[in-house]
Amino acid sequence: MPNFTHRLRVAFPDTDTSGRIHFTAMLRYFESAEIEFLRSLGFSYRDAPDIGFPRVRVECEYRSAVGFDDELDIAVSVKRVGTSSYMLEFIALKDGAVAANGSIVVVCVGRPGRAQALPVALKEALNAAWRTLAACGVPNAGDTSS
Repeated sequence: MPNFTHRLRVAFPDTDTSGRIHFTAMLRYFESAEIEFLRSLGFSYRDAPDIGFPRVRVECEYRSAVGFDDELDIAVSVKRVGTSSYMLEFIALKDGAVAANGSIVVVCVGRPGRAQALPVALKEALNAAWRTLAACGVPNAGDTSS
């Protein structure tokens, strides 16, 4: 049970010559959903201009064909919140069926290039979203290992 869903439509430039979504496009769609999810929590990466948020792990599994002009609902949920990192999971639904699923691990990095604690406002917002999932009985929700 996701706690946030972002709807979008597959753009023509995001398809390949077969008319199907290019494999890299789904990752950009996940990122768009991530940004909107964080905005819904009241946080933007712009709120922390002296901190970087690189992705250190990215996964995507394609389950069915997706093509130009298909409408996708990208569900975002918090899988884990640690001291300096967090993990988000994504499910892309097309007509209610899973078209792709994936995850990202994001690390908070200071300008010298070293991991540092997540900003308090971000960590609190992620934990609140995570607790919502755990309260709904979602398996593995609430993992706070770092």
